[in-house]
Amino acid sequence: MNKKEVTVAKLGMGMETIIDNQKVRTIKKLEKMFGHIDYRNPPELCPVRDVMSVASDQWSILILLWLGYFSVLRFNKLKKYVYGISNKVLSQRLKVLEADGYIERKAYPEVPIRVEYNLTEFGRLYVDKLLDLAEWMHDNSPKVLANRKRYGLE
Repeated sequence: MNKKEVTVAKLGMGMETIIDNQKVRTIKKLEKMFGHIDYRNPPELCPVRDVMSVASDQWSILILLWLGYFSVLRFNKLKKYVYGISNKVLSQRLKVLEADGYIERKAYPEVPIRVEYNLTEFGRLYVDKLLDLAEWMHDNSPKVLANRKRYGLE
């Protein structure tokens, strides 16, 4: 039987408790990310919330994952793979993802113009993190579905 290493961690309310190292690491990461933020400030003053709002919306995630899978895609192919997205929303998301540095857009001087999109190195690093999260979701989806069923939310 493995013995868990334990440590004392100070929590936000001045409480002390003995918890395992994973919880301590989680708390330290959360404090690093959110410890300096005044919750009374509007969301636009929080850089983490701003970046998360762009990088974690459903359309951006799908766009980035498909670009990670295919390496290079044109607008209409992206629209085909990101099922249900409108031209307007796809165009908006691509512009924001390019501005934030996740993707690059390459236009070729042809008639008709040909435009291709691909991930930047920064975008590839983010897709790797998304895949870790997607793997966790895949592994835990039976548990989530069972919980939904238990609560009548099938």
